[in-house]
Amino acid sequence: MPLALELHNEPLPMAAPFRIAGHVFEAMPATVATLRDGAHVGRGEAAGVYYNNDHPEAMLATLEALRPRIEAGLDRETLRTLLPAGGARNALDCALWELESQRAGVPVWMLAGLDGARPLLTTFTVGADGPAVMAERATAYVHGTMQARALKLKLTGEPDLDVARLRAVRARCPGSWIGVDANQGYDGATLPSLLPALLEARVALLEQPCVRGREHELDGIARALPFAADESILDLAELEARHHRFDVINIKLDKCGGLTEGLMMARRARELGKQVMVGNMCGTSLAAAPAFVLGQLCDVVDLDGPTFLRQDRTPGVVYRDGHIDCPAVVWGASASG
Repeated sequence: MPLALELHNEPLPMAAPFRIAGHVFEAMPATVATLRDGAHVGRGEAAGVYYNNDHPEAMLATLEALRPRIEAGLDRETLRTLLPAGGARNALDCALWELESQRAGVPVWMLAGLDGARPLLTTFTVGADGPAVMAERATAYVHGTMQARALKLKLTGEPDLDVARLRAVRARCPGSWIGVDANQGYDGATLPSLLPALLEARVALLEQPCVRGREHELDGIARALPFAADESILDLAELEARHHRFDVINIKLDKCGGLTEGLMMARRARELGKQVMVGNMCGTSLAAAPAFVLGQLCDVVDLDGPTFLRQDRTPGVVYRDGHIDCPAVVWGASASG
């Protein structure tokens, strides 16, 4: 039966506004691509990369323009040459993975050459707010239903306020793993004032301290704790060009253009002696599922996106004892579509 492509956008409102440096999100709209051959279905969801003006409206138009080529049949390697890294390629790449998984009758992790798929310890993200509010939210993660063991705090590039936020959370969560994400909020002049407080609070990771394109400002600053690249490294080519200024590479499927490139990046980062992290651009369990496969290769996992949405898909990923698990019914050979 001929391959049929279905495309639509979904608004995906968030349960509450979420603040990072320079942005407040009230929704995380996404494009969903579905491929059907009659007996099998493949699905992929992508939000794109907002700071690259990679939005669902444009992603939908990009994929619609390629409909004849897609429905004629293409493999994932051809897709990598057909579309640049970004959300449109991610949605279609993940749909191709699930379609292949259903056709072969084996889980995606097996197709990816992995040994299995185990539950993963994940961070739970505390959006930027007042110190007392952030401390209360972090405590709710640790002692509430999530039973979080790892936290990620959003900073805004305001050194005194960020230090107060950090100290308030650490005081309430003394045993938790804590990483912080500056989301490009610091520069070569302001970052040194933050670092002593990070060490004092036993912060394990500093994510994206500088503005994308200004990574040279990190030169000469001692990395007393691991620095992670998020916005600074989008895909495999940028990994090769910029890895030397970072210790950890945060791979997001929306940035790199899908699970195919994400796996390539993780393996190459290992060859370069880097630690690997998997992140997300929020999204439902349909976006989290392929990232969960990538997470099997990662040292740090940040896959709490579905928890921020007003409503997730059913069936969905499961959060238990600080971990994320992705049952086979969510995505892949055992999913119904």
